Amino acid sequence: MKGVIFLLLTVSLSYAEHRGRAYQRDNICKEFNMLGKDKFSSLAVIMNSRKYSNATFEEIGHLVKDIVSLAETCCAKGAASDCYDKGASAMSVKSCDAKSPFPKHPGTESCCTAHKGLERKLCLADLKQPPKEFPTYVEPSNEELCEAFKKNPQVFASRFLYDYSSNYAQAPFLVTLNSTENYLKMITACCTAKRPSVCFLRQRLQRKLLHLLTVMSNRLCSRYSSYGEEKFKFSALIIFGQKVPSAEFKDIMPIVEQASQVLAKCCSSLTDDCMESELSVHMQQVCKKLSSKDSRVAGCCKKSHIDTLHCLHSLPAAEPIKLPKLQWPTNDQLCKKGNNQEHDKYSFELARRNTKLPEVFVDKLHGAALEVVKGCCSSEDSNACLDKKRPPLREEISKYLTEANELCGDYNKYPFTEFKERLSKVLSRRAPKLAPTKLDELVEQQASLASTCCITNAPPVYCKEKINKGMGSTCTQEPCLLQ
Repeated sequence: MKGVIFLLLTVSLSYAEHRGRAYQRDNICKEFNMLGKDKFSSLAVIMNSRKYSNATFEEIGHLVKDIVSLAETCCAKGAASDCYDKGASAMSVKSCDAKSPFPKHPGTESCCTAHKGLERKLCLADLKQPPKEFPTYVEPSNEELCEAFKKNPQVFASRFLYDYSSNYAQAPFLVTLNSTENYLKMITACCTAKRPSVCFLRQRLQRKLLHLLTVMSNRLCSRYSSYGEEKFKFSALIIFGQKVPSAEFKDIMPIVEQASQVLAKCCSSLTDDCMESELSVHMQQVCKKLSSKDSRVAGCCKKSHIDTLHCLHSLPAAEPIKLPKLQWPTNDQLCKKGNNQEHDKYSFELARRNTKLPEVFVDKLHGAALEVVKGCCSSEDSNACLDKKRPPLREEISKYLTEANELCGDYNKYPFTEFKERLSKVLSRRAPKLAPTKLDELVEQQASLASTCCITNAPPVYCKEKINKGMGSTCTQEPCLLQ
């Protein structure tokens, strides 16, 4: 496995090789000769599909073909000492061609115009596409799988590695590698078995936990990567608060801190069992803290640790419970120096009382309100500023919660056609002077927002943009959280 780890690092710099050219070439050749062309090629497909997760299969194929060809040519006996260096340079030039068949990336043009030689290679090697927020891989039927496999096993394997790796690009590399190897072994065994259906049933049961580990670690690491450490912790805090509103801030915060530590340690880890073992410990902590708070959590905790994680992740938000009236933090609490958790605590309490409002909407509210508070806390007279801003801010929060809850509540309650009809009436009542064409545009905008973001575990990056565009079109006063 150490060879695989080194390959991960070397292939990613296959056309940005530097820091001791002969040493780098020799090590790549060592790995190529040890693994063989087919294994080397498969790992190159996995790594580049993860790195360029929005690239087409054909684009990944062109890149891998050139990577493998470079290694095959320059690792052969008698190859010139500068073969690899020249080949890597040729690949960087090819990347900069307007008609390049390699994966497209917004930063490519910048690398190609601003840099030359080694710097260009390094710049190109650092490019990485953002992960997919919407998985596109749908597994074919057993019959379709076996038909494609028997037609061309090599093409089938490459296509599967591309599909699976690009869809789970944020899962730890070795988790993805283990899962893909396991899957292809299943295909080979079952598509040549006398009773394929029985074989597939048995094999899928055996690989269930490995696939779940891939799916769940990808979801968690994607959110961690998209949000960053602090915002991830806030997001997890809100989600837990909405699923287990009977739990208090002090119950949830240690769990959130631990989850962040696990992902910081394991998402980029090249250790075989980091994610699995650390998540197991984390689930024990979650179950210990929250099982007594909610019967649904207790039910999830009766499963194995990865099944427990998937079960908890899939839980819908709880029904609201009776809680004391929410108190607005004092000026001193809001402007307290150091590790001030009052902002997070207030949003957590809002979420506990608005359990059906998806976390992405709470995040938008939290960020907008925090900007207002920070502006006051950095002013000459923070108390006067906060006293002035508090009434309109509370009014805006109330308005935002009403509109967002109404949008998501109606979306989840009514058929889509009826939902749009109700939405049109609500928006025309809210803004009676809107022109018909503008109203229709606004209805479509908010309907699209609801269909994507009024769901559990909504995609954070995509929904942030959608909420910014879809909410607040009728907002007129300052401070305006909805814009």
